Amino acid sequence: MEPQQLSRELREGHSPDLERRRWIVGLSMLGGTMAQIVTLYQSGVLKELPDLPIPYVDSDRVDASPYAYSRLNTPDGPLMMINYGITAWLATTGGENRAKENPLIPIAMGAKILIDAIAAAELAREEWSENKAFCEYCQVATLCSFASLALAAPEVTTAVRSLLGQAET
Repeated sequence: MEPQQLSRELREGHSPDLERRRWIVGLSMLGGTMAQIVTLYQSGVLKELPDLPIPYVDSDRVDASPYAYSRLNTPDGPLMMINYGITAWLATTGGENRAKENPLIPIAMGAKILIDAIAAAELAREEWSENKAFCEYCQVATLCSFASLALAAPEVTTAVRSLLGQAET
């Protein structure tokens, strides 16, 4: 696809799949913003993470704990930023009709979001298990992943049908 056409389709297109992709991009940006805030705390730029007065929420404790620094010799915030950036990239890859024209892209996006949702649930379990508390920012990001999964499902279904040569019903 020519860059000019891609630009026009992504910015001005109106298909239901494209509208859902825009929501996925927005949710990815929200998840990434949560990751940026956590990263600022984990790297010492921020000295505390304010939390709403919600029971079992203590973002400072969770994000300063060994749990939050236990993977790849880095805090988990920057990894979370990269992760949500990849989701946004996959959601913006391809034109308005990519499910039929290039079905592997939405399938890859859906698979990645499914893995994200499963990983987020497991990380929430670990947060609780190791800290007896949750990170408010991380749980907002988790909700973004689950909402993105629901939003991705229709396009992924169309893409799988297209890949298998089945007509839409």
